[in-house]
Amino acid sequence: MSPRSRERLRRSHLSAEIRPELDGQSVRLLGWVHEIRDLGGIKFILLRDVSGICQVTVKKNALSVEKLKDLEDLGAEDVIYVEGVVRKQPKARLGVEVLLKDYRILSRARRPIPYDVTGKVPANIDTRLDHRILDLRKPENKAIFLIASTVLQAIREFLTDKGFVEIRTPRIIVTATEGGAALFEVDYFGRKAFLAQSPQLYKEELTTVFERVFEIGPFFRAEESHTRRHVSEFTSIDIEAAFMDLYDVMKVLEELIAHVHRRVLEERPRELEMLGVELDVPKIPFKRYTYDELVKELKEIGVEIEWGEDFGTPHLRILGEKHRGYYFITHFPTESKPFYIQPCEDDPKLSESFDLMHDWLELASGGTRISDRSLLEKRLREQGLNPESFKNHLKVYDYGMPVHAGWGLGFERLLMVLTGRNNIREVILFPRDKFRLTP
Repeated sequence: MSPRSRERLRRSHLSAEIRPELDGQSVRLLGWVHEIRDLGGIKFILLRDVSGICQVTVKKNALSVEKLKDLEDLGAEDVIYVEGVVRKQPKARLGVEVLLKDYRILSRARRPIPYDVTGKVPANIDTRLDHRILDLRKPENKAIFLIASTVLQAIREFLTDKGFVEIRTPRIIVTATEGGAALFEVDYFGRKAFLAQSPQLYKEELTTVFERVFEIGPFFRAEESHTRRHVSEFTSIDIEAAFMDLYDVMKVLEELIAHVHRRVLEERPRELEMLGVELDVPKIPFKRYTYDELVKELKEIGVEIEWGEDFGTPHLRILGEKHRGYYFITHFPTESKPFYIQPCEDDPKLSESFDLMHDWLELASGGTRISDRSLLEKRLREQGLNPESFKNHLKVYDYGMPVHAGWGLGFERLLMVLTGRNNIREVILFPRDKFRLTP
């Protein structure tokens, strides 16, 4: 293709930029055929690009016989180049259309297309994931990930402004962070290793260097549960901070959530509208309930739960009906939490821990960490773990370990809340679970 012809195929505008104010102006567009409507002497092409959809109107008597013949073969998801003139049209989408003057088909999609991008033909979640790239071309599905991009940017900016340093920790590890459950084992040059479940131990150690750290990255759990909120590969947002306790990091978390809501409302109102989501900035501080208070609340309405038992899904659904929106559950029994969580000084049966909830969905867990080596070794043994397996972590405690606290927030679960989706697979580009390894 000559330099001159390449120049001709450059777009002058995106679809979303085609406005009535451009009436009479010549434009060049590039994109995909979203839908075609044929009304005899007039054909309407809905052209889709990264910004949205605009209407291209074709008057058949304005085209040559050859161009018209090629146009008859045009189909959904073909990639096209369009030259035309903008015209105000109150009946058209957004009150404007592009009158076709010339076009070129750049790439033809193979027929039949296995998935209806227009959404006129309903598809279940498995069909959608089997044809994920086509599924993501639906404007409302793409909107989820435009919101996700804004959320990630907002989180990074917020934590950086709070003095946190972004870190990157290993994904291949030799010691189970959470005590050995639900691990993916890998062959590491003939040695046994595992895929990381969280950056927990590394981020604790790094507080002795940077004081405040955060990480956003993928982690892995060999998750047997096949529910709408569990997957095997997920994105975790983790922070850890020296000289903070659970109350300090809870404040960071709720302020972060409110900040994210504000940014999404400011930058993605169009996408929220596509998804039918009405979002508000939550009021802070979030309400706080202790584990004991909620156990008592359940028992008062006749729900059986033993003290020390973790809240199961049935319990959380009941609590979520009463406690709407964001709230914290604090001071869980020490035995129900990981070995690194600090027991309460005045009552060691309880821990300086918390979960962040939205309705019945758990979004984050955190708390004050143990900063005393002897206590950490004791907790390891109590949970049936061998301190020798954690020797590289424990030796850092000999170099001066400050009081520290942190949390881990499930990015996809937060995205479910922000986008109003009820299946975590909808908010992951290419989800992985017990049954899905492709595409």
